[in-house]
Amino acid sequence: MNERSVARHAGPGLNRRRFLAAAGLTAAGAALATTALPDKATAAPGTFPVPVEDVRHTRTRMAFPDSSAIWGAKLSGVQADIALIARTIAKYEPVVVCANSASAAKARTMCGPTVTVVSSIPVDDCWMRDTGPVFRTDGYGGLDTVGLNFNGWGNKQTHNRDALVAERIAAHVGVPFTYADLVGEGGAIEQDGAGTLMATRSSLVNRNRNPGMSERQIETAMCDAYGASKVIWFDGVKGQDITDDHVDATSRFLAHGEALVQMPVAADNDAYARDARLQYSTLSASTTAKGRAMDVMRLQGPDYNKIRSTNRDFLASYANFYLCNDAVISAQFGDTRADEAARATLQRLYPDRYIEQLNIDRLGTGGGGIHCVTQQQPVA
Repeated sequence: MNERSVARHAGPGLNRRRFLAAAGLTAAGAALATTALPDKATAAPGTFPVPVEDVRHTRTRMAFPDSSAIWGAKLSGVQADIALIARTIAKYEPVVVCANSASAAKARTMCGPTVTVVSSIPVDDCWMRDTGPVFRTDGYGGLDTVGLNFNGWGNKQTHNRDALVAERIAAHVGVPFTYADLVGEGGAIEQDGAGTLMATRSSLVNRNRNPGMSERQIETAMCDAYGASKVIWFDGVKGQDITDDHVDATSRFLAHGEALVQMPVAADNDAYARDARLQYSTLSASTTAKGRAMDVMRLQGPDYNKIRSTNRDFLASYANFYLCNDAVISAQFGDTRADEAARATLQRLYPDRYIEQLNIDRLGTGGGGIHCVTQQQPVA
Protein backbone atom coordinates (compact mmCIF):
# COMPACT_ATOMS: atom_id res chain seq x y z
CA MET A 1 0.00 0.00 0.00
CA ASN A 2 1.17 3.31 -0.49
CA GLU A 3 1.67 6.77 0.26
CA ARG A 4 1.95 9.68 -1.90
CA SER A 5 4.66 12.01 -2.86
CA VAL A 6 2.74 15.16 -3.64
CA ALA A 7 -0.77 14.64 -2.33
CA ARG A 8 -2.66 17.25 -0.38
CA HIS A 9 -2.95 17.49 3.35
CA ALA A 10 -4.89 14.66 4.92
CA GLY A 11 -8.60 15.11 5.47
CA PRO A 12 -11.31 12.94 7.00
CA GLY A 13 -12.39 9.66 5.49
CA LEU A 14 -11.03 6.22 4.77
CA ASN A 15 -7.92 6.00 2.68
CA ARG A 16 -4.34 4.93 2.92
CA ARG A 17 -3.50 8.24 4.49
CA ARG A 18 -6.21 8.42 7.16
CA PHE A 19 -8.24 5.31 7.96
CA LEU A 20 -11.74 5.19 9.46
CA ALA A 21 -12.41 3.92 12.92
CA ALA A 22 -14.89 1.59 11.21
CA ALA A 23 -11.91 -0.21 9.74
CA GLY A 24 -10.34 -0.48 13.19
CA LEU A 25 -8.11 -3.30 14.29
CA THR A 26 -9.75 -6.37 15.74
CA ALA A 27 -8.42 -7.97 18.89
CA ALA A 28 -7.16 -10.91 16.87
CA GLY A 29 -5.42 -8.56 14.48
CA ALA A 30 -3.76 -6.71 17.34
CA ALA A 31 -2.53 -9.95 18.82
CA LEU A 32 -1.10 -11.02 15.49
CA ALA A 33 0.61 -7.67 15.00
CA THR A 34 2.47 -7.91 18.28
CA THR A 35 3.45 -11.57 18.01
CA ALA A 36 7.18 -12.23 17.97
CA LEU A 37 8.64 -12.81 14.53
CA PRO A 38 8.85 -16.45 13.44
CA ASP A 39 12.09 -18.40 13.60
CA LYS A 40 14.10 -17.85 10.43
CA ALA A 41 16.15 -20.04 8.18
CA THR A 42 17.11 -17.23 5.85
CA ALA A 43 19.54 -17.94 3.01
CA ALA A 44 22.96 -16.33 3.25
CA PRO A 45 22.87 -12.65 2.29
CA GLY A 46 23.26 -12.17 -1.44
CA THR A 47 22.41 -15.76 -2.33
CA PHE A 48 18.89 -14.89 -3.43
CA PRO A 49 18.73 -11.16 -4.25
CA VAL A 50 15.50 -9.46 -5.22
CA PRO A 51 15.87 -8.53 -8.91
CA VAL A 52 15.16 -5.10 -10.33
CA GLU A 53 11.55 -4.86 -11.45
CA ASP A 54 12.11 -4.68 -15.21
CA VAL A 55 13.11 -8.36 -15.46
CA ARG A 56 10.71 -10.75 -17.20
CA HIS A 57 7.81 -12.04 -15.12
CA THR A 58 6.00 -15.33 -15.08
CA ARG A 59 2.92 -13.59 -13.66
CA THR A 60 1.54 -10.71 -11.63
CA ARG A 61 -0.27 -11.23 -8.34
CA MET A 62 -3.10 -9.02 -7.09
CA ALA A 63 -5.93 -9.04 -4.51
CA PHE A 64 -9.64 -8.25 -4.82
CA PRO A 65 -11.02 -6.30 -1.83
CA ASP A 66 -14.52 -6.93 -0.49
CA SER A 67 -14.58 -5.22 2.91
CA SER A 68 -17.16 -2.47 3.26
CA ALA A 69 -15.80 -1.94 6.79
CA ILE A 70 -12.56 -0.78 5.20
CA TRP A 71 -13.82 0.89 2.02
CA GLY A 72 -17.39 1.89 2.78
CA ALA A 73 -19.24 3.37 -0.21
CA LYS A 74 -15.98 3.46 -2.20
CA LEU A 75 -15.78 -0.34 -2.41
CA SER A 76 -17.48 -0.94 -5.76
CA GLY A 77 -15.41 1.73 -7.48
CA VAL A 78 -12.17 0.38 -6.04
CA GLN A 79 -13.14 -3.12 -7.18
CA ALA A 80 -13.71 -1.77 -10.67
CA ASP A 81 -10.27 -0.15 -10.70
CA ILE A 82 -8.62 -3.35 -9.47
CA ALA A 83 -10.37 -5.29 -12.24
CA LEU A 84 -9.28 -2.71 -14.84
CA ILE A 85 -5.65 -2.97 -13.74
CA ALA A 86 -5.80 -6.78 -13.77
CA ARG A 87 -7.35 -6.92 -17.26
CA THR A 88 -4.80 -4.46 -18.60
CA ILE A 89 -1.79 -6.35 -17.24
CA ALA A 90 -3.28 -9.62 -18.50
CA LYS A 91 -2.76 -8.37 -22.06
CA TYR A 92 0.96 -8.75 -21.43
CA GLU A 93 1.42 -11.51 -18.84
CA PRO A 94 -0.67 -13.87 -16.68
CA VAL A 95 -2.46 -12.31 -13.70
CA VAL A 96 -3.58 -14.20 -10.59
CA VAL A 97 -6.00 -12.43 -8.24
CA CYS A 98 -6.65 -13.59 -4.68
CA ALA A 99 -10.28 -13.17 -3.65
CA ASN A 100 -12.34 -14.28 -0.69
CA SER A 101 -14.80 -17.11 -1.36
CA ALA A 102 -17.78 -14.77 -0.94
CA SER A 103 -16.54 -12.40 -3.65
CA ALA A 104 -14.66 -14.76 -5.99
CA ALA A 105 -17.53 -14.99 -8.47
CA LYS A 106 -17.81 -11.20 -8.61
CA ALA A 107 -14.06 -10.92 -9.09
CA ARG A 108 -14.18 -13.39 -11.99
CA THR A 109 -16.99 -11.49 -13.64
CA MET A 110 -15.32 -8.11 -13.28
CA CYS A 111 -11.81 -9.25 -14.18
CA GLY A 112 -12.93 -11.34 -17.14
CA PRO A 113 -11.68 -14.61 -18.63
CA THR A 114 -8.07 -13.49 -19.15
CA VAL A 115 -7.48 -13.21 -15.38
CA THR A 116 -7.21 -16.16 -12.98
CA VAL A 117 -9.05 -15.73 -9.66
CA VAL A 118 -8.20 -18.01 -6.73
CA SER A 119 -10.27 -18.20 -3.54
CA SER A 120 -7.90 -20.34 -1.47
CA ILE A 121 -5.90 -17.34 -0.17
CA PRO A 122 -8.20 -14.99 1.77
CA VAL A 123 -7.45 -11.27 1.96
CA ASP A 124 -8.47 -8.20 3.95
CA ASP A 125 -7.61 -5.58 1.35
CA CYS A 126 -6.08 -5.01 -2.09
CA TRP A 127 -2.51 -3.88 -1.38
CA MET A 128 -0.57 -6.88 -2.70
CA ARG A 129 2.67 -4.90 -2.91
CA ASP A 130 2.70 -4.73 0.88
CA THR A 131 1.11 -8.03 1.84
CA GLY A 132 2.43 -10.39 -0.82
CA PRO A 133 5.71 -12.29 -0.81
CA VAL A 134 8.84 -10.67 -2.21
CA PHE A 135 10.21 -13.04 -4.84
CA ARG A 136 13.95 -13.60 -5.06
CA THR A 137 16.09 -15.37 -7.68
CA ASP A 138 19.58 -16.86 -7.52
CA GLY A 139 20.51 -16.45 -11.16
CA TYR A 140 20.65 -20.21 -11.67
CA GLY A 141 16.97 -21.03 -12.03
CA GLY A 142 16.23 -20.92 -8.31
CA LEU A 143 13.29 -19.00 -6.88
CA ASP A 144 12.31 -18.32 -3.28
CA THR A 145 10.33 -15.78 -1.30
CA VAL A 146 10.64 -13.61 1.77
CA GLY A 147 7.85 -12.16 3.89
CA LEU A 148 8.08 -8.76 5.54
CA ASN A 149 5.83 -9.57 8.53
CA PHE A 150 3.02 -7.26 7.47
CA ASN A 151 1.35 -5.70 10.54
CA GLY A 152 -1.25 -3.39 9.02
CA TRP A 153 1.11 -0.45 8.49
CA GLY A 154 1.94 -0.23 12.15
CA ASN A 155 -1.21 -1.83 13.54
CA LYS A 156 -3.48 0.74 11.86
CA GLN A 157 -5.89 -1.60 10.05
CA THR A 158 -7.34 -5.08 10.47
CA HIS A 159 -4.93 -7.55 8.85
CA ASN A 160 -5.63 -11.05 10.17
CA ARG A 161 -5.77 -12.42 6.63
CA ASP A 162 -3.33 -10.08 4.95
CA ALA A 163 -0.61 -10.98 7.47
CA LEU A 164 -0.70 -14.54 6.09
CA VAL A 165 -0.93 -13.76 2.38
CA ALA A 166 2.82 -13.85 1.72
CA GLU A 167 3.34 -17.27 3.27
CA ARG A 168 0.19 -18.70 1.69
CA ILE A 169 1.13 -17.53 -1.80
CA ALA A 170 4.59 -19.05 -1.40
CA ALA A 171 2.99 -22.35 -0.40
CA HIS A 172 0.59 -22.11 -3.34
CA VAL A 173 3.50 -21.56 -5.74
CA GLY A 174 5.55 -24.28 -4.01
CA VAL A 175 8.69 -22.25 -3.34
CA PRO A 176 10.70 -21.77 -0.13
CA PHE A 177 9.56 -19.00 2.19
CA THR A 178 11.31 -17.25 5.06
CA TYR A 179 10.46 -14.28 7.26
CA ALA A 180 12.66 -11.19 7.27
CA ASP A 181 14.07 -9.91 10.55
CA LEU A 182 12.04 -6.71 10.36
CA VAL A 183 8.46 -5.59 9.95
CA GLY A 184 7.74 -3.66 6.77
CA GLU A 185 5.97 -3.57 3.45
CA GLY A 186 7.04 -4.05 -0.15
CA GLY A 187 6.05 -0.49 -1.03
CA ALA A 188 8.44 0.78 1.63
CA ILE A 189 11.56 -0.64 -0.06
CA GLU A 190 12.91 -0.11 -3.58
CA GLN A 191 15.73 -2.29 -4.96
CA ASP A 192 18.02 -1.94 -7.96
CA GLY A 193 18.84 -5.65 -8.15
CA ALA A 194 22.54 -4.89 -7.79
CA GLY A 195 22.96 -4.37 -4.06
CA THR A 196 21.31 -0.99 -3.39
CA LEU A 197 18.02 -0.25 -1.64
CA MET A 198 16.17 2.95 -0.87
CA ALA A 199 13.52 3.58 1.77
CA THR A 200 12.05 6.20 4.10
CA ARG A 201 12.92 6.24 7.78
CA SER A 202 9.36 7.35 8.51
CA SER A 203 8.01 3.96 7.42
CA LEU A 204 10.61 1.54 8.73
CA VAL A 205 12.60 3.24 11.49
CA ASN A 206 9.35 3.59 13.33
CA ARG A 207 8.16 2.15 16.64
CA ASN A 208 4.89 1.07 15.05
CA ARG A 209 6.83 -1.44 12.93
CA ASN A 210 10.19 -2.08 14.53
CA PRO A 211 10.23 -1.04 18.20
CA GLY A 212 13.59 -1.32 19.87
CA MET A 213 15.51 -1.70 16.61
CA SER A 214 18.13 0.83 15.58
CA GLU A 215 18.43 2.15 12.05
CA ARG A 216 21.56 0.04 11.60
CA GLN A 217 19.77 -3.12 12.72
CA ILE A 218 16.85 -2.43 10.39
CA GLU A 219 19.26 -1.73 7.55
CA THR A 220 21.03 -5.05 8.14
CA ALA A 221 17.71 -6.90 8.15
CA MET A 222 16.64 -5.20 4.91
CA CYS A 223 19.90 -6.06 3.20
CA ASP A 224 19.72 -9.67 4.35
CA ALA A 225 16.17 -9.99 3.06
CA TYR A 226 16.84 -8.35 -0.31
CA GLY A 227 20.37 -9.60 -0.94
CA ALA A 228 21.72 -6.06 -0.84
CA SER A 229 24.56 -4.24 0.92
CA LYS A 230 23.57 -0.54 0.98
CA VAL A 231 20.48 1.49 1.85
CA ILE A 232 19.87 5.05 0.69
CA TRP A 233 17.65 6.55 3.38
CA PHE A 234 15.17 9.40 3.06
CA ASP A 235 13.57 10.99 6.11
CA GLY A 236 10.04 10.70 4.73
CA VAL A 237 6.85 11.97 6.38
CA LYS A 238 5.68 10.25 9.55
CA GLY A 239 2.12 10.03 10.78
CA GLN A 240 0.30 11.79 7.94
CA ASP A 241 -0.73 8.73 5.95
CA ILE A 242 -1.39 5.14 6.90
CA THR A 243 1.92 3.97 5.38
CA ASP A 244 4.06 6.73 6.92
CA ASP A 245 5.19 7.73 3.42
CA HIS A 246 6.17 4.75 1.29
CA VAL A 247 9.02 5.35 -1.08
CA ASP A 248 7.40 3.87 -4.20
CA ALA A 249 5.06 6.82 -4.78
CA THR A 250 8.00 9.19 -5.03
CA SER A 251 11.30 7.52 -5.93
CA ARG A 252 11.93 4.45 -8.08
CA PHE A 253 14.97 2.58 -9.34
CA LEU A 254 15.19 2.17 -13.10
CA ALA A 255 18.42 0.16 -13.17
CA HIS A 256 21.77 0.01 -11.39
CA GLY A 257 22.79 3.62 -10.81
CA GLU A 258 19.59 5.02 -12.37
CA ALA A 259 16.51 6.32 -10.57
CA LEU A 260 13.66 8.76 -10.95
CA VAL A 261 11.87 11.05 -8.52
CA GLN A 262 8.40 12.51 -9.05
CA MET A 263 8.69 16.23 -8.49
CA PRO A 264 5.89 18.49 -7.26
CA VAL A 265 4.85 21.64 -9.08
CA ALA A 266 6.72 24.71 -7.92
CA ALA A 267 3.78 26.08 -5.93
CA ASP A 268 3.40 22.95 -3.79
CA ASN A 269 5.15 23.20 -0.44
CA ASP A 270 3.40 20.72 1.85
CA ALA A 271 5.31 18.05 3.76
CA TYR A 272 5.21 15.62 0.85
CA ALA A 273 6.39 18.18 -1.68
CA ARG A 274 9.31 19.12 0.56
CA ASP A 275 10.06 15.43 1.07
CA ALA A 276 10.11 14.78 -2.69
CA ARG A 277 12.60 17.58 -3.24
CA LEU A 278 14.80 16.21 -0.45
CA GLN A 279 14.61 12.72 -1.94
CA TYR A 280 15.82 14.13 -5.25
CA SER A 281 18.75 15.96 -3.67
CA THR A 282 19.69 12.97 -1.51
CA LEU A 283 19.64 10.56 -4.44
CA SER A 284 21.58 12.96 -6.63
CA ALA A 285 24.38 13.03 -4.06
CA SER A 286 24.39 9.25 -3.50
CA THR A 287 26.34 6.34 -4.88
CA THR A 288 25.28 2.73 -5.33
CA ALA A 289 26.62 -0.25 -3.41
CA LYS A 290 29.15 -0.64 -6.22
CA GLY A 291 30.29 2.97 -5.97
CA ARG A 292 28.53 4.31 -9.05
CA ALA A 293 27.18 7.85 -8.87
CA MET A 294 23.40 7.96 -9.14
CA ASP A 295 21.89 9.30 -12.34
CA VAL A 296 18.55 10.74 -11.22
CA MET A 297 15.75 11.71 -13.59
CA ARG A 298 12.82 13.97 -12.78
CA LEU A 299 9.26 12.88 -13.42
CA GLN A 300 7.00 15.90 -13.19
CA GLY A 301 3.89 15.39 -11.09
CA PRO A 302 0.50 16.89 -11.97
CA ASP A 303 -1.04 20.12 -10.74
CA TYR A 304 -3.58 19.14 -8.09
CA ASN A 305 -5.71 22.09 -9.16
CA LYS A 306 -6.10 20.54 -12.62
CA ILE A 307 -6.75 16.86 -11.90
CA ARG A 308 -10.21 15.27 -11.98
CA SER A 309 -10.36 14.34 -8.32
CA THR A 310 -11.24 16.92 -5.71
CA ASN A 311 -10.58 14.47 -2.86
CA ARG A 312 -8.07 16.05 -0.50
CA ASP A 313 -6.36 12.70 0.14
CA PHE A 314 -5.96 11.72 -3.50
CA LEU A 315 -2.68 10.16 -4.58
CA ALA A 316 -1.64 11.46 -7.99
CA SER A 317 1.59 9.53 -8.49
CA TYR A 318 2.90 8.77 -11.95
CA ALA A 319 5.93 7.26 -10.21
CA ASN A 320 3.74 4.50 -8.80
CA PHE A 321 3.80 2.73 -12.17
CA TYR A 322 4.09 -1.03 -12.64
CA LEU A 323 6.42 -2.76 -15.08
CA CYS A 324 5.07 -5.90 -16.70
CA ASN A 325 6.30 -7.82 -19.71
CA ASP A 326 6.54 -5.38 -22.63
CA ALA A 327 4.50 -2.63 -20.99
CA VAL A 328 4.46 0.09 -18.35
CA ILE A 329 1.14 0.42 -16.54
CA SER A 330 0.72 3.94 -15.17
CA ALA A 331 -2.05 6.30 -14.15
CA GLN A 332 -3.47 9.49 -15.64
CA PHE A 333 -5.31 12.06 -13.57
CA GLY A 334 -6.97 14.55 -15.92
CA ASP A 335 -4.26 17.19 -15.96
CA THR A 336 -3.90 16.68 -19.70
CA ARG A 337 -0.57 18.42 -20.12
CA ALA A 338 1.03 16.62 -17.17
CA ASP A 339 -0.49 13.27 -18.17
CA GLU A 340 0.98 13.53 -21.66
CA ALA A 341 4.35 14.68 -20.32
CA ALA A 342 4.45 11.71 -17.94
CA ARG A 343 3.63 9.35 -20.81
CA ALA A 344 6.45 10.87 -22.88
CA THR A 345 8.91 10.57 -20.01
CA LEU A 346 8.04 6.93 -19.38
CA GLN A 347 8.28 6.19 -23.09
CA ARG A 348 11.77 7.69 -23.20
CA LEU A 349 12.80 5.62 -20.18
CA TYR A 350 11.26 2.42 -21.56
CA PRO A 351 11.40 2.77 -25.36
CA ASP A 352 10.69 -0.92 -25.99
CA ARG A 353 7.55 -1.04 -23.84
CA TYR A 354 4.01 0.10 -24.50
CA ILE A 355 2.80 2.78 -22.08
CA GLU A 356 -0.70 2.16 -20.72
CA GLN A 357 -2.26 5.05 -18.81
CA LEU A 358 -5.36 4.20 -16.76
CA ASN A 359 -7.98 6.21 -14.93
CA ILE A 360 -7.87 4.70 -11.44
CA ASP A 361 -9.31 7.67 -9.59
CA ARG A 362 -11.38 5.50 -7.22
CA LEU A 363 -8.27 3.67 -6.04
CA GLY A 364 -6.41 6.97 -5.83
CA THR A 365 -8.89 8.31 -3.30
CA GLY A 366 -7.63 5.54 -1.02
CA GLY A 367 -4.10 6.92 -1.29
CA GLY A 368 -2.72 4.14 -3.48
CA GLY A 369 -1.79 3.39 -7.05
CA ILE A 370 -0.99 0.67 -9.54
CA HIS A 371 2.35 -0.39 -8.08
CA CYS A 372 0.71 -0.62 -4.66
CA VAL A 373 -1.77 -3.28 -5.76
CA THR A 374 0.57 -5.49 -7.79
CA GLN A 375 3.40 -7.91 -6.99
CA GLN A 376 5.58 -9.41 -9.68
CA GLN A 377 6.77 -13.01 -9.80
CA PRO A 378 10.00 -12.88 -11.81
CA VAL A 379 11.30 -15.58 -14.11
CA ALA A 380 13.77 -17.63 -12.09
